[in-house]
Amino acid sequence: MTQSDIKKIVENLIQTFLDAGKISIDLRKKGLTKEIKSDNTPVSNGDLEVNKILSKKILSLTPNIPIISEETSENKSKNNLENFWLIDPIDGTYDYINDLDEFTINAGLIIQKRPVAGLIYAPAKNRMFYSYGDDFSFELINGEPFKLDNSKNFDKNEIKFVSYSNKIKPEINEIYKKLNVKKHVRMKSSLKFCVIAAGEYDGYVAEPRASEWDIAAGHAILKHSGGSVTDFNGQEIFYGKKDFKNPSLILKSKNIQ
Repeated sequence: MTQSDIKKIVENLIQTFLDAGKISIDLRKKGLTKEIKSDNTPVSNGDLEVNKILSKKILSLTPNIPIISEETSENKSKNNLENFWLIDPIDGTYDYINDLDEFTINAGLIIQKRPVAGLIYAPAKNRMFYSYGDDFSFELINGEPFKLDNSKNFDKNEIKFVSYSNKIKPEINEIYKKLNVKKHVRMKSSLKFCVIAAGEYDGYVAEPRASEWDIAAGHAILKHSGGSVTDFNGQEIFYGKKDFKNPSLILKSKNIQ
């Protein structure tokens, strides 16, 4: 698959993401039905409807590439996957069902276990991000693509990170000290990858948690904007691991070594 092929696939998905986002908001206005899954996390009819919309379009564009979605069991038992999609139809379901606005719609394309394309839409914020290769990472603003530059607004004396929690664990705090992080702001969904890619924040650190579908799209968007995504040892992150579990994470803009 060439970069031109990947570009075409991503551009053909943008409107589907915008449409799915509108439907997610409309369903929330009507009142969501929700239940608790076996892992004790919530799921709503909005999650499931967005999953159907994304999966149908992706399948029509790439019928031979399997889809791994948070909300279905299909393909999750396959071993040694190299080329596949990772979908998280609603990342930040808690925000979604509680009328908050950081939830996102996500899809990442994995080729040879690496993310080569990503799409993330935050419907309540009307922010659409996508990428399809190095130096091809964008935010769609008023219908026009604007290239993301994670090096802008950088101040080495005021390095600011996003964090999963307001309470920072000691191991993460040690990394903050090494990187000279001066402040952090809580952000729960994959939007954190996008605001780093856009240069609004400088990084993010997390211990092993969540799953590959939570990070694949954001990984592509940040990496393609010039940033980096590694584990705590500085190692590249590959996809298709056992149970699709994430390792530790360090997200950084290109200004931070």
